[in-house]
Amino acid sequence: MRSLENLCAVVTGASAGIGAASADQLSAAGVDLVLIARRESALTELSQRLSARDGRKHLIRALDVRQREAIEAAFASLPERFQAPDILVNNAGLSRGLDPLDRGLASDWDEMIDTNVKGLLWVDRAWVPGMRERGRGDVVHIGSIAGRQSYPNGNVYCATKHAVRALTDGLRLDLLGSGVRVSSIDPGMVETEFSEVRFHGNRERAATVYQGMTPLTAADVAEAVLFAVTRPPHVTVGDMLLLPTDQASATSIHRK
Repeated sequence: MRSLENLCAVVTGASAGIGAASADQLSAAGVDLVLIARRESALTELSQRLSARDGRKHLIRALDVRQREAIEAAFASLPERFQAPDILVNNAGLSRGLDPLDRGLASDWDEMIDTNVKGLLWVDRAWVPGMRERGRGDVVHIGSIAGRQSYPNGNVYCATKHAVRALTDGLRLDLLGSGVRVSSIDPGMVETEFSEVRFHGNRERAATVYQGMTPLTAADVAEAVLFAVTRPPHVTVGDMLLLPTDQASATSIHRK
């Protein structure tokens, strides 16, 4: 297993859920971090907690990955070592709505496409060139089972995650021979803010998603991220499908 001590990483969507859990485990492994998300207060709280526990100071950048200019400005503002990080966890993403396509909201579609697809592209475009130039590094995309299997009313969200899967494969092909590894961690049902965001803050409806079954936790997914980036240099975890035991496919859920 490769040591991560004194390496550096950029984590997007770091204010909560899988991003925050990935930051937590990377920091504990000795990694210096740049934490990126929209909610500055949550980033500050996370940074302070990790610094108090692990004794290292992490950088934060409060921004929306949909805004290409903000990504470029954040990149330019960072110390040189963070412009070619050892690890990039490109995690920021969301779902909005669960409606048939003919009843979907254009505003929901725009937010999902701009965050899940364009946002991922803007982040990769900013940080991957320095990794290629240095000749090593790990790019980890957080995908989804929705990028492998569509499900009823998931139409546009599933399409964006299928796009993430295609972009992950394409980036790995483009970086072949560069020394930069590209991985995708594709979880099934994870109990985070995901469903609450999907249902526009309706916590009661969000809670029903996980009733009668045991979902993954954000920490479970973060452990998979850590596994991918700690493999020896000759090993790439191309993609990993991570499911709760109560889930066998996007639509096959065992509920007690």
